[in-house]
Amino acid sequence: MAERGPPHRNCASPLRFCISQRMQGERRNMTFFKKTTQEIFEMFPAFPPVPKPGVDGCTCAVVGNSINLKGSHYGKLIDFHDFVFRMNRGKTQGFEEDVGTRTTHRAMYPESAMNIDNSTYLVLFPFKIWDLQWLVKAFTNIKLKNGPSKQSVMVVHPAFMKYVHESWLEGAGRYPSTGCMVVILALHLCDEVSLFGFGADSDGNWSHYWETLMNKRLHTGPHPGSVEYDMILKLAKHGRVDFYSGR
Repeated sequence: MAERGPPHRNCASPLRFCISQRMQGERRNMTFFKKTTQEIFEMFPAFPPVPKPGVDGCTCAVVGNSINLKGSHYGKLIDFHDFVFRMNRGKTQGFEEDVGTRTTHRAMYPESAMNIDNSTYLVLFPFKIWDLQWLVKAFTNIKLKNGPSKQSVMVVHPAFMKYVHESWLEGAGRYPSTGCMVVILALHLCDEVSLFGFGADSDGNWSHYWETLMNKRLHTGPHPGSVEYDMILKLAKHGRVDFYSGR
């Protein structure tokens, strides 16, 4: 996530405000940023519940949105895990045979937000100040019908994105994808991690299993898709994850 160059003033902030400021063109100052984060600290638990190991350890399925899931028949296998992480708008209805039915954690950005029920944790990777504002407004100005409680919200420290980008991707791309960050998060939280729905289609795009990609030149945008995929293959090779590549 960090850009190379001379350090800016106040960049010692633990929430990496200056990095986000440069990448997003943010014009508001550190005072506004601190006020916003203080609202987050007051509204949501500092230590939300995270997956805990059972007698035989904690198993987690991280389900990506790749078209490679289509026709995979992985549904029952995915649902068998203790915890199931899904990203952004990954659908289950109508695709149960391939992707399963259970979702315990939903990681998303405001731009990819969708309704989730009160049995699912909302996992937010804040990338800009507006992401934090959106979260506060969602629980104050909007009635979340049957949605998650404040105790079911997990706000991942923005430094985690920097950590994944620099330590795992060696600075490739502008910043890691949501899927990549959830993979690394699961490695930190779970005893056993299984990965589903990652990889490009025949055109080199990470098409979604629930829709037809119209823009054939989309590829992975600012995300280093090929680097992330190679990382997954290396993790699988060394036995750190079980990778189900799909059809």
